[in-house]
Amino acid sequence: MASPRPKSPRPTTPQKKKDESFFEYLGTLGRRKKIKEVNELEEEGKNAIDLSGSPTSPELPPQDYMLDEYEERSMIEPSSYDNPKLKELIKVLIEWINDELANQRIIVKDIEEDLYDGQILQKLLEKLAGEKLDVVEVTQSEEGQKEKLRTVLDATNRLLAPNRWSQVKWNVESVHSKNVISILHLLVALARHFRAPVRLPENVVVRVVVVQKREGRLHTRIVQEELTSKYDDLGMRVERDAFDTLFDHAPDKLQVVKKSLITFVNKYLNRINLDVTDLDNQFHDGVYLTLLMGLLEDYFVPLYSFNLTPTDFDQKVHNVAFAFELMMDAGLAKPKARPEDIVNLDLKSTLRVLYNLFTKYKNSN
Repeated sequence: MASPRPKSPRPTTPQKKKDESFFEYLGTLGRRKKIKEVNELEEEGKNAIDLSGSPTSPELPPQDYMLDEYEERSMIEPSSYDNPKLKELIKVLIEWINDELANQRIIVKDIEEDLYDGQILQKLLEKLAGEKLDVVEVTQSEEGQKEKLRTVLDATNRLLAPNRWSQVKWNVESVHSKNVISILHLLVALARHFRAPVRLPENVVVRVVVVQKREGRLHTRIVQEELTSKYDDLGMRVERDAFDTLFDHAPDKLQVVKKSLITFVNKYLNRINLDVTDLDNQFHDGVYLTLLMGLLEDYFVPLYSFNLTPTDFDQKVHNVAFAFELMMDAGLAKPKARPEDIVNLDLKSTLRVLYNLFTKYKNSN
């Protein structure tokens, strides 16, 4: 009997942040500057923080917190760590990571301290994407950590590109400097993209203190930062349909549906000597789906239009998205599933797409 997957304890990060002053925390984000420059701006820094309404008294570590001209840093306002939704979001994300990496005996307890150097993010992305990254396994130097993190984030951004994120809210500097806002945005994006089997709390909004240096002075402002929106926007909840009912209450009938769909697709794919025996896996790369559309509509799909032997996630997503375009060109409604759902072997999404084809073409020759 398999042993239960490890679960991490509830994060202790919020209490720690409440005990630290703003500048102590900001000090971990900045680069060292000359003491002279710091002394000149020390009083300005105190005034800026006081005006921002920060509940902590600024105890300044002068050599650490200074910014370059127009450089901007941000942190969660300490009181926001008491937000129950934020606590729940952090808890859910930590447990999700630990579930994914349980076989590697990796346990995350603090998303800032455990993820900033790229080591665990590398393992997580490799597990989710099923691809090995070309990075040094262990590195202790700051330069080495940033280089690994850069490789991991570059790979992440390539994978997330099909979702057309309006703005990437993380980078090497922000993650390595343990900016919890950037790390949370990154993890939420990964959970959304890879359809994590977790329910993220909806409408998580926190107050963020943003500090910017302009004309030699520190300026602060408070902004509302949205970490998650409505659950539908996360792509994790859709209107229930017959397939939800089959999966939940009639698994025996589900097998009958799968058998009928296999018979249907093989009626066409057998014409080009292809045979489907496993709906769970044989449509995930988009090749059979694209070829099937050509056979259903009785035309040849040019091989240059899709990847006949896809080798990575992006190529598979391209194939499925292309097949979806062919479906819409044939008069079908836009599939409710995302191409990423099919590639990620989401059986319910695959069945929905194939059943729509079955409904339209079941009486065709």
